[in-house]
Amino acid sequence: MAESGSGPTEVIEQLRLEFVDEVAETLRELDVALDAARHGRAELGPIITECRRAAVTFRGQAANFAMHRLSAVAHRMEEYLANAPAVAPPRLWDDLDGYFDLMLKLVEGRAGANQGDPAALVRTLPPKLGFNLADIEIRAVEVLLVMPHGTQTRYVERELQQCGYRVSIVPDSLQAFPVVVQTKPDLVIISAMMPALEGIDLAVGLSAMPSTRNIPLAVITSLDPDDDSLKHLPKRVPVLFKGPSFGDDLFRALDSLFLI
Repeated sequence: MAESGSGPTEVIEQLRLEFVDEVAETLRELDVALDAARHGRAELGPIITECRRAAVTFRGQAANFAMHRLSAVAHRMEEYLANAPAVAPPRLWDDLDGYFDLMLKLVEGRAGANQGDPAALVRTLPPKLGFNLADIEIRAVEVLLVMPHGTQTRYVERELQQCGYRVSIVPDSLQAFPVVVQTKPDLVIISAMMPALEGIDLAVGLSAMPSTRNIPLAVITSLDPDDDSLKHLPKRVPVLFKGPSFGDDLFRALDSLFLI
C-alpha cells in the first residue's frame, strides 16, 4: 500500500516556505514601524526591542533551514542593537534600512553574487552601536569572542574596539562552531571555561579542522599558567591571563598573530 501524505522532504520545504513568508512580512512591518519612529509618530524603544526579537528568531530558524547567510546577518543585527542608546544616533536609520533590505533580498533569493559568502557578507555590515566611532578608524578585522556575556566580556570587547576591530560575541561554545566555519573571523578569542563544551576543547578542535585550522585563535583564562588543561592547547595558540597582565598578553597575542 502506498504511503499517504507528504514525505519528510516535502514537509521541511513547506515549513521553510512558511518561514520565508514570515520573515518577509515581519521585515516589512518593522520597516513601517521604523519609519514612524523616524518621523516622531512612534517611540523608538519598543521598535528596537521588536527588531532584536525578530533577529533572534530569524537567526535560529534560518540556521535550522541551512539559510546560513540569513542566519549570519540576523546575528549581526541582533548584536548591532545590543547596546542601542535611548536617543537614536544619525546612522541608526540607514543602518537598519540596510539590514532590512539585505535580509529581504536573502530570504527572497534576490541577493547578488557578492552576497553569496557569509564570511564576506558580514564584513560589509555596519559596526555595532554603543561606542564612539568619531576618533577610531574601523579596520577590516573581524574578531569573534566566544565568551559568556558579562563584565569581563564587555571589557575585552571594548579593548578590541579601541583598536578599530569589528567585534562579535557568541556566548555558547557549541554555537560557535558553525559561526566560525561560516564567517571565517580574522581572530577567535575563546574563554577556557565554558558550559557544554570547554573552550580549550573548542580551540583544539578548531585548530585541527582543515576548514578552520588557519584561523588565528587565542584563549582567555584565569587558570594558573601551569594548569594541566592548558597543556592540551597547540603551541601556536596564545593564552591571555585575566588580571594585571591581560593588556600586555593581548598586545603580544595580536602582535604574534600579525593583527597590529
